Amino acid sequence: MGKGGGCVPSKKRQPSSAEGSATATATTATNNAPIEADEETHETASVAVNPTNAQSVTATLKIFIVYYSMYGHVEKLAKRMKKGVDGVEGVEAVLYRVPETLPADVLDHMKVPSKNPEVPEIKAAELAQADGVLFGFPTRFGCMAAQMKAFFDSSGQLWKEQTLAGKPAGFFVSTGTQGGGQEATAWTAITQLAHHGMLFVPIGYTFGAGMFKMDSIRGGSPYGAGVYAGDGTREPTETELGLAEHQGKYMAGVVKRLCQA
Repeated sequence: MGKGGGCVPSKKRQPSSAEGSATATATTATNNAPIEADEETHETASVAVNPTNAQSVTATLKIFIVYYSMYGHVEKLAKRMKKGVDGVEGVEAVLYRVPETLPADVLDHMKVPSKNPEVPEIKAAELAQADGVLFGFPTRFGCMAAQMKAFFDSSGQLWKEQTLAGKPAGFFVSTGTQGGGQEATAWTAITQLAHHGMLFVPIGYTFGAGMFKMDSIRGGSPYGAGVYAGDGTREPTETELGLAEHQGKYMAGVVKRLCQA
């Protein structure tokens, strides 16, 4: 289950002895509830629960922003997306980057800047700790970059146990041109979520007027935030960054509602 309250319960988790005691004394309506029941219902109830194993009703929900960024465009979206998540009470974003798969000499030849040391690499198994995930990556011929695909390919054990089933997830992307796959890159990535049983959360047109701006070039689509990288020198516009922030806020709201359902 997730660090932040675990809105998706583990299928293999066995109840502790303390939780067993709690089940015997608590009402059926509150059993395994992700949020605290009405205080009036438990004015006289006092249940001892093991703080290590029990779900904490006051814990912060965690949304992992997991990305691959070669020249920094996706990373800029990720950082702004974190701002949107962190702006929602009770929800916190954690930035992670997936491992690089290209050898150092190739990266040097491509003049790829060094990775941000402040953002740790993630292993697939760590996804189980998230209450929701936002995946970001550049496109490669209309599909996710090989580095992100390799990360998904390493999640076989999670797939086997369906550990991620029911967890909400979304995408944000970077493309080189206007026809380079702002929608297709996210669309083709949905297969990864489907096999894990994850819930795809698009943003639709919830960004409002910003989704209809035609006075400037803008990345992003109903599938999620996006940026046009061009030849690598173009920086994300404020509209593109604003859409990323909106997606973070929107995702945080969805995760929060799911965990309170």
